[in-house]
Amino acid sequence: MRRRHFPFVLLGFLAVSMVPAFALEQPKGPVILTIKGNVSQPNRAGEADFDLAMLEALPGRSGRMETPWVKGTVAYSGPLLREVLKAAGASGRVLVVRALNDYKADVPVSDAETLETILATRQDGKLMPVRDKGPLMLVYPFDLDTKLFTEKYFARSVWQIREIEVLP
Repeated sequence: MRRRHFPFVLLGFLAVSMVPAFALEQPKGPVILTIKGNVSQPNRAGEADFDLAMLEALPGRSGRMETPWVKGTVAYSGPLLREVLKAAGASGRVLVVRALNDYKADVPVSDAETLETILATRQDGKLMPVRDKGPLMLVYPFDLDTKLFTEKYFARSVWQIREIEVLP
């Protein structure tokens, strides 16, 4: 490189390196989930916002199960919680999952890593409206492990989720 171009290259590098890096795409629709705290791939001021399309594009699962909240067996589907956290670059030990009405539950990150927990966007194939526990509900894999059908996991099964805070 010629010496006379060096200052311009250096200035260009500094300008690019001062722009905040956003690794997660911007939501195109209404934001239904914000992940904050220990997030390394934000798309807005240190937080990761998701719209429905972003969430439903992530790897997920569907499970047909009984729960204490609905009569009979229903199918819940949505992205795996671990995939949502991965998309946000979230790392930590505890998730504080908050609902629209400010109910909150502390959920160990290990529940996302070792269990097939989902952020359900759909019940029996239909979007879940706010009046029916939507737009998001943390659903444990009661269909895969009946030992999870306890008060401990029921208390962590937050519905009407608006935000997840990732704590160290």
